[in-house]
Amino acid sequence: MAFDGIVTKTIINELNKNIIGAKINKVFEPTKSDIILGLYCNGKNYALNICINPDNCRLHLTTHSKANPQIAPNFCMLLRKHLIGSRILAISSYDLERTIEFTLETYNEINDKITKKLIIEIMGHFSNVILVNEKGFIIDCLRHFENPRELMPTRFYEPVSSNKISFANVSLEKFLQIIKLGIPLDTQLSDLFIGISKSFVQNLCILLNIELNNFSSSDLEKLFATISNIISDLNSNICTYSLNKDDYFIVSDSNKENLQVNFFIDDFYYKKEQQELFVNTRNRILKIVLGELKKYQKRLENINTKLSDCKNMDKYALYGELLTSNLYKLKGNESEVTVLNYYNNETITIILDEKLSPSKNVEKFFKKYNKLKNALIAVSKQKKETEIELEYIESLIYSINEATSISTLEEIQLEIEENFNLQIKNIPNAKNKEVKNMPLKYNINGFDVFVGKNNKQNDSLTKGASKEDLWFHTQDIHGSHVILKSTGKMVDEDTLYKCAKLAANHSKAKHSFNIPVDYCYIKYVKKPSYAKPGMVTYTNYKTIFVK
Repeated sequence: MAFDGIVTKTIINELNKNIIGAKINKVFEPTKSDIILGLYCNGKNYALNICINPDNCRLHLTTHSKANPQIAPNFCMLLRKHLIGSRILAISSYDLERTIEFTLETYNEINDKITKKLIIEIMGHFSNVILVNEKGFIIDCLRHFENPRELMPTRFYEPVSSNKISFANVSLEKFLQIIKLGIPLDTQLSDLFIGISKSFVQNLCILLNIELNNFSSSDLEKLFATISNIISDLNSNICTYSLNKDDYFIVSDSNKENLQVNFFIDDFYYKKEQQELFVNTRNRILKIVLGELKKYQKRLENINTKLSDCKNMDKYALYGELLTSNLYKLKGNESEVTVLNYYNNETITIILDEKLSPSKNVEKFFKKYNKLKNALIAVSKQKKETEIELEYIESLIYSINEATSISTLEEIQLEIEENFNLQIKNIPNAKNKEVKNMPLKYNINGFDVFVGKNNKQNDSLTKGASKEDLWFHTQDIHGSHVILKSTGKMVDEDTLYKCAKLAANHSKAKHSFNIPVDYCYIKYVKKPSYAKPGMVTYTNYKTIFVK
């Protein structure tokens, strides 16, 4: 749901009940769109989160911490100068507008008591945080605008003006007159009334069993009564949230707990932002890895072209040999010569360079043969190395697609940076940070079983296992290393099968029907010195087919 005027009013009422008189003792700016105010009130510490991100703009108390930059941004330093030590006298908004005004009591340079205002405008792409002095002039704002309103330092602050109607001032008769048939209710109400969003009307219509496009007068009366009750109860501070799948909306509830909506909104948007951060991070890393994949595929294509050319090297050696044995027949300046191939007693026509002498043509063919012969050795080695790189990149792509958390992606990112000499930018919380991410752990028939979530974890698990532990992996298929800690005990067939099934479920073939899974003791698993992360060789293995 959009953070509309009804949600805003509910949040403000809860804040008025709990943090009036609070002292601002900390100010942080974790991102370009977030301001965190540390508050102390009645023996309790609170954190007020102000977010002006266009997709998630909002205001509420928070219990979730955010990483702060080492050097505070300029606007954060300005807020610290003006706000730290001040007290909150009032929190207000006009009607259901999404402009929240904090009236603050503080002291000027000569220790006289003055008031300043911190104004939060929640308006999508035009959202802003504005600090205003006691005379109404802007000290500074988080975002500077010249259009459609001038929001710049030293300018007089003008509140947002709206042409919409206040729902509280509309009677039922007037409501029935202005709502037209044939236009969806959510569109009409959001366009006509202050602070009412489409998603609020959509959820309310679902609750009241009213169709958005096909409604009667009785439906409108029921909708009007419900919205009127909610708006009336906003001032009584008894409204709370109601969930509808992955959405929420405000309803009346006399059993409302203290700060219930604030902390619900906090958790709701925290989960949403974490999911968005995860998806964006995964897509960024995947884009880089796919770029490397494309580069190595192009390299392999060029290598195969060179190898195709090398197939002709014996032909050039034959040409040189036959020309050498027939030099006495050549006078020079010939464009071609037909000679007997004494290997098969057939005649063969050899194209010559007219500008070169017969002996120089012979030298040219042998030189080309030797060049292709040397190239074959070098290019064959390059092909093997490129195929290893491609196999490794495929394993990275599998790990990225299987990742379920930011910490797992951060670990994969560090691996990519180390192995491709890349520096991935714009991925939050990934650099200069000790990644704490553990492999998956299961208990199968009393045995501890561990599953790596990426190549680094696979290496760590295999390296840290004892010689008698069992190692499982899908045969010739990208997947996780699975380690069964045997602790010297005999492992029964059922446990082996379940571990093999676990390896199959954590592999690229997890949707297949009959999956071969190899297993052996750790002492038979070796990691060559040249091997990429997650790559091993193994012997003395058996295979289980997981159905």
